[in-house]
Amino acid sequence: MRKSSVCRIFPNLSITVRTFSPPKCQRNLSDNTRHMRDRAGTLDGYYFHIHPDTGLITTTQVLDREHMDLHYFRVTATDYGSPRLSGTTMVAITVADRNDHSPIFEQSEYRETIRENVEEGYPILQLRATDSDSPSNANIRYRFVGDTAVIARAAFEIDPRSGLITTRGLVDRETNEHYTLQVEASDQGKDPGPRSATVKVFITVLDENDNVPQFSEKRYVVAVKEDVRPHSEILQVSATDRDKDSNAAVHYNIISGNSRGQFSIDSVTGEIQVVAPLDYEAEREYTLRVRAQDNGRPPLSNNTGIVSVQVTDVNDNPPIFVSTPFQASVLESAPVGSSILHIQAIDTDSGDNARLEYRLTGTSSDTPFVINSATGWVTVSSILDRESVEHYFFGVEARDYGMPPLSATASVTITVMDVNDNRPEFLQKEYYARLNEDAAVGTSVVTVTAVDRDVNSAVTYQITGGNTRNRFAISTAGGAGLLSLALPLDYKQERRYVLTVTASDRTLHDTCQVHINITDANTHRPVFQSAHYSVSVNEDRPPGSTVVVISATDDDVGENARITYFLEDNIPQFRIDPATGAITLLAELDYEDQMTYTLAITAKDNGIPQKSDTTYVEVNVNDVNDNAPQFLSPRYQGTVSEDAPPFTSVLQISATDRDAHANGRVQYTFQNGEDGDGDFTIEPTSGIVRTVRRLDRESVPFYELTAYAVDRGVPPQRTPVHIQVTVLDVNDNAPVFPADDFEVLVKENSVVGSVVAQITATDPDEGANAQIMKQNQDSIQSELINTKPLQNQSTTLLILAERKTPTRHTSC
Repeated sequence: MRKSSVCRIFPNLSITVRTFSPPKCQRNLSDNTRHMRDRAGTLDGYYFHIHPDTGLITTTQVLDREHMDLHYFRVTATDYGSPRLSGTTMVAITVADRNDHSPIFEQSEYRETIRENVEEGYPILQLRATDSDSPSNANIRYRFVGDTAVIARAAFEIDPRSGLITTRGLVDRETNEHYTLQVEASDQGKDPGPRSATVKVFITVLDENDNVPQFSEKRYVVAVKEDVRPHSEILQVSATDRDKDSNAAVHYNIISGNSRGQFSIDSVTGEIQVVAPLDYEAEREYTLRVRAQDNGRPPLSNNTGIVSVQVTDVNDNPPIFVSTPFQASVLESAPVGSSILHIQAIDTDSGDNARLEYRLTGTSSDTPFVINSATGWVTVSSILDRESVEHYFFGVEARDYGMPPLSATASVTITVMDVNDNRPEFLQKEYYARLNEDAAVGTSVVTVTAVDRDVNSAVTYQITGGNTRNRFAISTAGGAGLLSLALPLDYKQERRYVLTVTASDRTLHDTCQVHINITDANTHRPVFQSAHYSVSVNEDRPPGSTVVVISATDDDVGENARITYFLEDNIPQFRIDPATGAITLLAELDYEDQMTYTLAITAKDNGIPQKSDTTYVEVNVNDVNDNAPQFLSPRYQGTVSEDAPPFTSVLQISATDRDAHANGRVQYTFQNGEDGDGDFTIEPTSGIVRTVRRLDRESVPFYELTAYAVDRGVPPQRTPVHIQVTVLDVNDNAPVFPADDFEVLVKENSVVGSVVAQITATDPDEGANAQIMKQNQDSIQSELINTKPLQNQSTTLLILAERKTPTRHTSC
């Protein structure tokens, strides 16, 4: 008998798995070689089964190593000999581990808080997961996973073996206040493979006062009038702190630039107020440095807030003259326009408040001086004569442009000094010359000559005006002035020069003007004054009328600047004068056919080569009242009962007008008593004809009316239409006898049945309303008289009845 047999199997196998077959006993050569296997053991029947013939041991249910990892039982083998022999052995089955359990974290989630800015490697939290498998399948490793893995690894580290989470670097709450990490625990199993579990870790970063308040602007600039009232708010500074709660509460104070205490700041709102008067003339700008400090522990502050308060001027200072009184001397030969005295005043204000205007006071119309209102230069305005007036006394006023303006005055004394009374005189006051723009420098332009009757006078010449860009120079030679070209000409800049040349004997002088015309080549094209013209013309403008005159300019001269105008498209209603640019009508316009025309106009110069420009003229045709209203019917007919109440609608007329706007809006009216003597009226806008009063057919059985459709043009056009209104009869009249009483004489011997009298009655109604039936209403007289109406007549015969009593008359 063997002592034992050992076998190793894995858990979670199917219950039909073949597990182990112990060795058979040695076979005999006789019939006793038949053997039988049996099993013995306390739990073997529960977990295992052995085949009695083959000895194959199989599992009867799934094994669980974590519940029982080792099974022992005895197996007995018995033969069929006689006597039967048997043997036993112990079988040990070890259940090998499979990775059938996942790691399990100790908590379903983890939450932790840390202070921001903790040092690198700071331990935050240690995670722990367990695995019921054997150590080879329970070798747990930790790592960050999921969508937050990148963010997690940037800020934190986790020890893969211990599960300890530490900081990777400094954690900044202002960057991320809340982290949600997902950690995976993997058991590193091999059979059938690793298993894992995840858990979420929530980390909240607590704020520390690590941020300095930051101003909203690098520099605040505000303009404040110098007369601003104290305690006026002028500006609000603002700073924000990225920290939280008290660490982010900011207070303000001015730390420099407020030495005179003219400003204050609200420590909470940052509002800056003026608390003391400002003076633009004393200080025009204040640079305040503002500190923003938070309430953290310790507090952090920012001292870089700069506020530039720019004081603006108000007109609070009058002008002040530089010196007073003013005195000057001038030669009696000083030409008109000579500057002799500079009046100066200063104003400590600025801008218009300091811009001064000068004027002379106490002068008369013959005072030979004027003052430049802007510069203060006093100049000669007419010829001086010391022998007439040697001294002039007047005043001067300087006034600023402030609101309201302020002024100052001073006295002026001017003494006229005697000089040589003979001055040089030009032989001509005007000189004319023509010069090509490509003339060479040094080209002689013209010679001017002035003579002086004084003895030993030496006349010199100089250009004193009009020499734009110093194009010309003058030299003295032989008593004359030779004018020449000093710099190249540019026709585009100047086409004509008017030079003022002064001839002087160092005491007196004379001037002349030199007119120089510059000629050029065809270097410019015509240019219309506008790229697009728009003009309106009434449609009734007669042919031949001028619609508009367009104009183009050419900076050249002569033929190069002579412009011819062309109409590009053949529009039969218009033509253009090629020389003047006048656009005229060739045919009548009709607004109703075409309301606008666009003409393309080309202007060409006559240079070689020709140059041109094109513009467009939009002609808008204005509607005029050239269409009369047209009725929809040539004649209207209507009926109305004579008992219809006032303002009964009889009929409606309607007309249209082809014109536009007010010219096409139609109103209706009766005119000149054509409204049935006032019996009818018409609504102006709807055209409904109504009665004005009750009608009487017996007076007027029908009406012939004339209505008018009138448009709102100026002048208006009108169209008449005839309206016939028939008045329908109603039975509104009783029959009428020609008299109230009739006296009839009857002979007493008249025969019964003879006609006594013929009585007639009338009714103004018509038709059945006018048919009359008569009867005798007197009961007594009816015994003597019978009535007989005549057929189709309003007449009745009185016939004598059988006489009973004498009678003289019958009353009807």
